[in-house]
Amino acid sequence: MPKMKTNSSAKKRYKFTGTGKAKRAFAKKSHILTKKTTKNKRNLRGTTVIDKTNMIGLKRLMPYGGK
Repeated sequence: MPKMKTNSSAKKRYKFTGTGKAKRAFAKKSHILTKKTTKNKRNLRGTTVIDKTNMIGLKRLMPYGGK
């Protein structure tokens, strides 16, 4: 059986931690920033861990990522 391909858009959006959890950036941070408050934009910085219900689909998109 041939190797599975990793989804290119997923590998750009998600990184895996050492324990196998996936990190993602917050949405709504790319454009139309003038109407968002400074506090809102500040809170959109950084990363968060994705929910475990979404890990099933991510494992299908990135078969060799994580543990």
